[in-house]
Amino acid sequence: MTGPVRFRGVTVPESELAWRFSRSSGPGGQSVNTTDSRVELVLDVARCPALPEPVRQRLLAGLAHRLADGVLTVTASEYRSQHRNREAARARLADLLIQASAPPSPSRRPTRPTRGSRERRLAGKAQRGRTKALRRRPPTD
Repeated sequence: MTGPVRFRGVTVPESELAWRFSRSSGPGGQSVNTTDSRVELVLDVARCPALPEPVRQRLLAGLAHRLADGVLTVTASEYRSQHRNREAARARLADLLIQASAPPSPSRRPTRPTRGSRERRLAGKAQRGRTKALRRRPPTD
């Protein structure tokens, strides 16, 4: 499956993606030592001209722990065939880009606890205190 990667209205063309293939560990039968079924999909986030600048900045911030010099690498080796691993890597890249490019959530609007919630909290604390008081040794006069 070749073609561009699409997320949140942004299209990254196939020419911006780099594929690398290598031998995969795991199951494979007789062809395990001859086929390059492990797939690495590489996207240079820092220098990709298809990314609008605000999206690029969000991706660089959101994927900072996964980037090496602004380059994002996704690997897939769970399937025996290279084709299925390509699809898995492409889907994984799209998911990462969707999550990392999400706009920041609106800031929390500060609220005050209601009178009823304060009373319930204090009643719970009082009940807990009474329960603990019953565990104490009775005073000796």
